[in-house]
Amino acid sequence: MRTRNTYRLIWAATVLAASLLFSHASLAQQSNSPTPPHRNVIIFVADGLRPGSVNQTDAPTLWAIRQQGVNFANSHSLFPTFTTANASAIATGHLLGDTGDFSNTLWVGYPTFDSGNFNLPRGTPTPFIESDEILADLSSHYGGNYLNEMTLLTAAANNGFNTASIGKLGPAAIQQIEAIAPDQRAFPLAGTALIIDDRTGALPGGPQGVPLSPALALQLAEAGLSPESPTRSNGYDTKADGNNGYSGDVAHAGTLEANTTQQQWFADVATKVILPKFERDAPRPFVLVFWSRDPDGTQHFEGDSLGALWPGINGDTSRRAVQNADRNLRQILDWLDAHPAIKANTDLFVTSDHGFATISRQEISLTRRTSSQSAKQIYVDSSGKLDTRLGTLPSGFLAIDLALDMRTNLFDPDQPAAEGDANAYRQIPLAHEIYQHPVSGNGLLGLTVVNLDGSDALAIVTANGGSDLIYVPDKNPDTVRQIAGLLTRYDYVGGIFVDDQYGAIPGTLPMSAIGLVGSSKTPRPAIVVAFKTFYLNPADLQTAIEVSDTTLQEGQGMHGGFGRDCTFNNMAAIGPDFKAGFTDLAPAGNADIAPTIARILGLEIPSHGVLKGRALVEALRGGADTIPFTAGVLKSTAANGKLTVLQFQEAGGERYLDRACYVDAASATGANPCP
Repeated sequence: MRTRNTYRLIWAATVLAASLLFSHASLAQQSNSPTPPHRNVIIFVADGLRPGSVNQTDAPTLWAIRQQGVNFANSHSLFPTFTTANASAIATGHLLGDTGDFSNTLWVGYPTFDSGNFNLPRGTPTPFIESDEILADLSSHYGGNYLNEMTLLTAAANNGFNTASIGKLGPAAIQQIEAIAPDQRAFPLAGTALIIDDRTGALPGGPQGVPLSPALALQLAEAGLSPESPTRSNGYDTKADGNNGYSGDVAHAGTLEANTTQQQWFADVATKVILPKFERDAPRPFVLVFWSRDPDGTQHFEGDSLGALWPGINGDTSRRAVQNADRNLRQILDWLDAHPAIKANTDLFVTSDHGFATISRQEISLTRRTSSQSAKQIYVDSSGKLDTRLGTLPSGFLAIDLALDMRTNLFDPDQPAAEGDANAYRQIPLAHEIYQHPVSGNGLLGLTVVNLDGSDALAIVTANGGSDLIYVPDKNPDTVRQIAGLLTRYDYVGGIFVDDQYGAIPGTLPMSAIGLVGSSKTPRPAIVVAFKTFYLNPADLQTAIEVSDTTLQEGQGMHGGFGRDCTFNNMAAIGPDFKAGFTDLAPAGNADIAPTIARILGLEIPSHGVLKGRALVEALRGGADTIPFTAGVLKSTAANGKLTVLQFQEAGGERYLDRACYVDAASATGANPCP
């Protein structure tokens, strides 16, 4: 029997061989052998990577792929520009109106874990869904698959492919969501799906992840890897600046280090265990998704710019996060270089789920600060700590402003009411003597809220960052119109979109215009509101500033908005099926990845909804170099002299969203009316 030291020696020799064989040559130029019946595919997602952050110094691997393969120079994230939303599009090829994954925090229509799944106590009806247990519970509640669409990886597995998803908690599991719905209130049998994320090997007593098969756990041990995923701490104390999971607070800067330890483990699992496993199964083909948490996690928590808009997410810490993601990709490509036969038959698609911006909690433009009522108060948090920053938008500012203007109460769906209270959730004090804010920014509005699912609330706000969702459970059109009218007066609003069923409302555009009305199972919001985006340098998307409904601080990072800084993601592809040295100027997006890969692999993915992306045929060998596309502008009618404007492009029958804004009607002229 081989000992662990023996395997380490074998691995050391493999690494040496890989380093000797590595070159920057295009994946497409590695073999003249006949095309085999099925390709392998690797999808590498660098979470939150902005195209402007990719350069030869910080990201030489990503840069080389862009130069040598296909550079999708006109790429798009789906709005709302959040992780799980775009993960659902990458997984299924469908827009959010079909998948129902409208954002990272949703009103799901029931209190999570009310069925007793995982033996967990009943939870909130507005969960943050980057959790294996919550995703599984959602799927259990909504018929086994809350997305209501088959994923690419499931279609591949059904056709005999090996499949795996590795990386960030939440989006990694979404890639195989059909496989994790609970069986007898627990995760399905170990080995049902190969999902490696933050919760892999989690110890009992804490949040659990999708279990590994005993054979795979043994392979991890034989490769010298821990069976438990490392945390983001990098080995530092809870509040040390080297801890990548430390976000800081109003008085303390966040992390100064990238997520190196955890992601190195993910990369090692991919190259020392999963890819070798796939190699042993050859010629059986594979599809692998690797979801790098960096640069997203580091950009959110960076400590370079506490309370200041510059450098924001353009400091050294964020650069190290880009470098970290690039190293992970380089390690995977090193493995392919050491296995040239596999490399010659493998396509690589690189994307990011969304762009990024620096958070503003006060400024709404270069020259103006918000005059919001919620920003005029002094807040006491739930621990009794006083926050004296007058003029700062608190977490939950949208829910607070709406409650004040609608003259109703505000309840926190993430805090149960005290024993004996007739309401289901804790009421948030909003008075001149004392103001508090919801712990996560989510709010239930109404005189009383008794139902555990929140369905008796007048309205429900889920706080997400650069945009928020507003639900009206009883679908009362008068309530929707009242809220929309209030939104048209808030100075931090950057665009208002209302469910089509409520008709045309001044100052707003229909949600169908942005792909949010489809066949979703989860509740559809009545209103989606984007917050203002502006730029320190209008010619540079890297300088974007975004008003954000978040617990993070001014100067840290956020996304979710509707500026081009957030809709412009990083996309490139290389391999035997993609053109070499080709710049694709046609609009492309995350919903196009699954259809493109399915076309390459010869897979048919059944659909319930019709809001689907397109195969990027112009990027494939043998395809025409150009396809026709157009640019367009939609404008709402005016309200209070202002209107919502949407700028978009269309190609192949699909719409790609560039930006939206809420601007003075008189200035909304020309082909690019949004600043």
